[in-house]
Amino acid sequence: MADEVRAGGRGAGVRRGVVGGSEEVRGGWAGLLVMVPVLLLIGGVVLDVFGPVPYAGLPLLSAGPLAACMVLTFRGAAITAAAACVLAVCVDVLVNRPLTALVVNLLDVAVISAIALWLKWVVQRQGQRFAAVRAVAEVAQRAVLPPPPARVGAVSVATRYECAHAEALIGGDFYAVRSSPFGVRALIGDVRGKGLPAVSTMAVATSAFREAADQAATLWELAEYMERALVRFAADVGDQPDALERFATAVLVEVSETEGRVRLHHRGHPPPYLIRGGRVTSLEPSAPGLPLGLGLGLPEGVGVSGRDTFPFHQGDYLLLVTDGVTEALDRHGAYYEPRTRLADRDFRTASEVVDTLVADVTDWTGGRRHDDMAILALTPIR
Repeated sequence: MADEVRAGGRGAGVRRGVVGGSEEVRGGWAGLLVMVPVLLLIGGVVLDVFGPVPYAGLPLLSAGPLAACMVLTFRGAAITAAAACVLAVCVDVLVNRPLTALVVNLLDVAVISAIALWLKWVVQRQGQRFAAVRAVAEVAQRAVLPPPPARVGAVSVATRYECAHAEALIGGDFYAVRSSPFGVRALIGDVRGKGLPAVSTMAVATSAFREAADQAATLWELAEYMERALVRFAADVGDQPDALERFATAVLVEVSETEGRVRLHHRGHPPPYLIRGGRVTSLEPSAPGLPLGLGLGLPEGVGVSGRDTFPFHQGDYLLLVTDGVTEALDRHGAYYEPRTRLADRDFRTASEVVDTLVADVTDWTGGRRHDDMAILALTPIR
């Protein structure tokens, strides 16, 4: 299953799979790694026959199956183990060692090979179980986070969800887009924590948004509807240890097609970015907002004042991200900054914005991510 959910974009998701309990070996190093067990066996035979002391090559013959278990399939490792045992017997016969020495040497290689194969089998079983659990979690996440269409009303939409897969736990990043009588409304957010509890909280938040998006007259009312839904959900699971931590940060968006403006409502989430003519501006909130689900609420009008309304015309792009983007670190420990990294670029579609951001974050981190990242890009169209 891909680690990518995208609407209005191209390409397939990329995933580092677990096969046989270890990561698949790809690239130019694959051939060299596969040769390690063979070289160990050859070195063991040479040392055992021509070495300065007897049995000098026995450690290498025993290490061959161990190395094979790390770089080969179980079948390949078993063949290597059998070859090591045969070579141990052949060498002892060649140098005319007594039967007792032959049996002891064979047992040494056979016992070490058996232990290595048993460990390979255990790790492979654990890897298969890990992959099954992860696949179930991903399916649950996809069920509550379907990709939005490429066009909603007069707005082009592009999304991406990139899983970090840290410790086999999926995150609670989410987004949603709906058409409403008040304009196109969108949401991006992040549930605290990971795993299935985060997915269940995410399901409540997105379901509440979809239910109320075409009914709530303002973004504040829409956020308060989501707030009440999350509070009720936390009360329903109140006997669970993490019930008090089931809250979510979010940014709610309303694109007015008639006014050519976009309204924002912030609830403790990283602010969106407005991309216009090569300039990237962070749309900071006029007033701080509390995350959803804390049961505290906000006075009506907070976060939806005129200062949180911005012009939004063709050629503009509204970019919403989770902290998997803003907290991405390079090898020097510096945070990724979209305002400088995406500046002075000429974008033609919302999908191009998303593709460029994902590629740039991957380059920034060197491909090492510690958190999931969700990305939502909107742009007006005719």
